[in-house]
Amino acid sequence: MRKAYVVALDQGTTSSRAMLVDADGRVVDAVQNPFPQHYPRPGWVEHDPLDILSSQLGALAELTVSHGLGPADLDSIGITNQRETTVLWNRETGRPVGNAIVWQCRRTAPIIEELCGDPDVARRIADTTGLVPDAYFSASKIKWLLDNVPGARADAEAGKLAFGTVDSWLVWSLTDGQVHATDVTNASRTMLYDIHGMRWDPWLLDLFGIPASLLPDVRPSSADYGVTANPGVVRGVPIRGVAGDQQAALFGQCCFEAGQAKNTYGTGCFLLMHTGREACRSTNRLITTLAASAPGTLGPEYALEGSVFMAGALLQWLRDELGLIDNVAETCAIARSVPDTGGVYVVPAFTGLGAPYWDAEARGAIYGLTRGTNRAHIVRAALESLAYQVHDLAVAMEADAGLPLKVLKVDGGASANDFLMQFQSDLLRTPLHRPQNTETTALGAAYLAGLGTGFWKDTARLCDLRSSDTVYVPGMEDARHAKLLKGWAEAVKRTMAR
Repeated sequence: MRKAYVVALDQGTTSSRAMLVDADGRVVDAVQNPFPQHYPRPGWVEHDPLDILSSQLGALAELTVSHGLGPADLDSIGITNQRETTVLWNRETGRPVGNAIVWQCRRTAPIIEELCGDPDVARRIADTTGLVPDAYFSASKIKWLLDNVPGARADAEAGKLAFGTVDSWLVWSLTDGQVHATDVTNASRTMLYDIHGMRWDPWLLDLFGIPASLLPDVRPSSADYGVTANPGVVRGVPIRGVAGDQQAALFGQCCFEAGQAKNTYGTGCFLLMHTGREACRSTNRLITTLAASAPGTLGPEYALEGSVFMAGALLQWLRDELGLIDNVAETCAIARSVPDTGGVYVVPAFTGLGAPYWDAEARGAIYGLTRGTNRAHIVRAALESLAYQVHDLAVAMEADAGLPLKVLKVDGGASANDFLMQFQSDLLRTPLHRPQNTETTALGAAYLAGLGTGFWKDTARLCDLRSSDTVYVPGMEDARHAKLLKGWAEAVKRTMAR
């Protein structure tokens, strides 16, 4: 008898969610549990791994109990997670040695400067891992824990400790310590993994002083990660999918071919383009990363990744600091109330400009103000700035990959804004697809698990489930397109020159 559901566990930076997904790809129900954030010093961000675990297991337990579900009803579990966040725990007791160091934490920046400051070292790291050396990734976080938690280094060298990103911590806990594993997408974010040789890199382990015995087994994103055995949740359910959040979203958006891309419009934007079997080295300081693959895929698949620092956060600023809007949802109607911005450009460099500009010292500015400028012009210019930044990032990706952007699939809160989505399509001159179900990160984890068990036949079936996408097609005239992009480029140039 066919089982009814796949469960997706979506472990994020501020909350843990469990979702029930049926055979038609619909999210039947979801439970979300927030957990505390810890900021012991300026620039430091920590999570208690036990808070992560209790919030995630609690969400899973509540979901299954409320629907009266057992192993006979559940096909499998897929896990997606905040990437890079680093946990160390004792293999014998299962207890963490201390708080997890979160991806946002900057405490290890001096370690990166000390160990990776030599351009030759930085180049070798980029060649091996696809990453630009940064405290963002896990390697320096592991070193910090080993060097600063009393007894941790000695225990690690004695083989008593285990390292994992959050997915590994969850798999270990769900299987009651039977499986210590991660998937290729999470491994590729540690700055310790050779994305070409598909192995932990001995030179990098030596550089950061990390014993190999700490590390999890690396498996495909759709693979066997054991079965649930933790007494706090339903037991006997196979765990068959694992992927970091952005790669899970790429998979959940059905970007299975080179040239397909997804953009998440959240607090910032995360743009990922599938590049197929080729690991494209970026000349624009984009990140080369491993993509999640369907079962049976021969060899690794890759993606290029870049981010926009300010997206939804810019709209929140309009609301909370300037008082120009009452809520973000009204920005679509406000933007459409004027035919254009009246020559106004907003460059939201609140914390500098990222790829492809890379100017950490740039600061935000509004250009083109006149006595005729009103609230609607500024709101529209703010929305347009999101699309301009994504456009410039996409152009850089196309150049690095040597591939045209075939289609952009969108998700995240601001993707609900019809004005923004149409303007984005016009700038990119590429169709945009917004799925009816925008829970693409969780769906990606569910799809990876369900494909592994045969719950879904193949990726073609997953594409069929997206037949109700909203599609935006480009329609802007060439002259206007060129004029707008020229004005934006001039505004960015002025911002960077100040």
